[in-house]
Amino acid sequence: QVQLVESGGGLVQAGGSLRLSCAVSGLTFSTYAMGWFRQAPGKERDFVAAISGSGVGTYYADFVKGRFTISRDNAKKMVYLQMNSLRPKETVVYSCAATKLGTMAQKDRYNYWGQGTQVTVSS
Repeated sequence: QVQLVESGGGLVQAGGSLRLSCAVSGLTFSTYAMGWFRQAPGKERDFVAAISGSGVGTYYADFVKGRFTISRDNAKKMVYLQMNSLRPKETVVYSCAATKLGTMAQKDRYNYWGQGTQVTVSS
């Protein structure tokens, strides 16, 4: 059974930082690209960042470039999202996802999803 479990969300002041983690089990982790997405209530899920199976290739949404960093540890089957300079409008649920299809932004290409972790940025 494939499981993706996010952690690390919480409350942070505007301009602050958080590091999200995603623990993966039930699949051959290094053969999957991983992505982070986020979703506000009543809105569509948006792509944030993705990383290749090897960890060499990364891809970011324009609105997080220079502020967020995605990384992974294949030995631990973990993927991370370091978020800096957070903004109040980034008060959303962040989810990790896995895909066999390569490092990409299209959410419908991802096969497995976590339940998400809430990030709240206060002004």
